Amino acid sequence: MNYQLLFDGLGDRRIRIAVTGAAGGYARSLLAQCRMLANLEVAALVDLAPAAVIEALAELGYDPSAVRLGRTGDEADAGDIVVTDDYTVLDDMALDFVVEATGVPEVSLDIATRALRRGVGVAMVSKETDAVAGPWLARLAAEHDAVYTVADGDQPGNLIGLYTWARLLGLEVVAAGKASEYDIVVDDLTQRDDHGPWSAAPDCCEMNVVANATGLLPGADGLLHPVCRVTELADVFNPDSGILGGAGELAVFRSLRRPDEASVAGGVFVVVRCTSRDVWQTLKEKGHVVSRSGDYAAIYLPYHLMGIETPLSLFSAVLYGSPPAPSRQAFMIARTTRDFRAGELLAMGGHHHEIDGISTQLLPFTSGPAPFYLAANKRLQTDVPAGTIITLDMLDLADSALAAAWRET
Repeated sequence: MNYQLLFDGLGDRRIRIAVTGAAGGYARSLLAQCRMLANLEVAALVDLAPAAVIEALAELGYDPSAVRLGRTGDEADAGDIVVTDDYTVLDDMALDFVVEATGVPEVSLDIATRALRRGVGVAMVSKETDAVAGPWLARLAAEHDAVYTVADGDQPGNLIGLYTWARLLGLEVVAAGKASEYDIVVDDLTQRDDHGPWSAAPDCCEMNVVANATGLLPGADGLLHPVCRVTELADVFNPDSGILGGAGELAVFRSLRRPDEASVAGGVFVVVRCTSRDVWQTLKEKGHVVSRSGDYAAIYLPYHLMGIETPLSLFSAVLYGSPPAPSRQAFMIARTTRDFRAGELLAMGGHHHEIDGISTQLLPFTSGPAPFYLAANKRLQTDVPAGTIITLDMLDLADSALAAAWRET
């Protein structure tokens, strides 16, 4: 694919964007890339730590004289970059897109809703929001002639891209998934480094977004998380001799490697059926990952480059509009791991956006239980013993826009 040909229609068009959650690593990588692209103009940056955003802009080489702290959208139309901790400032700005990366579901939903209702497109990086309200936001976008899309650069967008690429080529996808964020690195069978604390929450959330966009589902008992090498993907994730319950499942693996081997870096993969043994034997000889039986092959992207790739989402949205709308296919349950008392807050925090005292699993959708990130930062209305799946009626959902979106989907 010649990407230059695909996006030639942009010409010299300038796409004005705002980025929320602008002090985070994802936003920083996007801002670094925006400096390299004449088609993108950064109009506003929103974060609760505006000083950190201004410092990051200076480190990335932006002109300090063009940065304005907490000023209105009207005053920034001449090329200034507004930096603010108040996302409602965006309501008065001339924008083409908001790249939403706060990771805070209720806030994220409000930011996206405000943009879409005035015809401004939204590229959603906050997977926590998309997992709960993505279908509702896509419908809202259609009602207001706006664009809603997940962002290239994070695993959900990249896996949706790889899956649709495989389908377009006529390949039968029997499994799709991603590498978990942290590898397991083993040196001479005595030294092991897990490279960070593993958590199910981000993996389940990302695959939730993929399920809603593609119709692929986790197994009936939830998302699989085996440890394996990249070279074993086609043997592990197939419905015949592998661990899948059937064809078309989502899964995650924890990459096992030596210190001198390259990381999969949280990349994504599909496993396809080998309909021509001769063709795939030739590819196997060239180093591609084919199962021992010769019936399946794994195709993988060993990277996700965060905001570096996100401009592709924006260019595609400007030229071609919204992708097909997601629908509710899977969801993350919230199960208590300790006893809770009425009135306790299910506080979300940490790098992985976990909820203290709550575990999760990605399951095919069913009505009743509350989705994990809808339960986040809500108070319980009743005592809940350990081992209980949280349901909507257990939560104080007064004034929750996220709950309204979930119910209206």
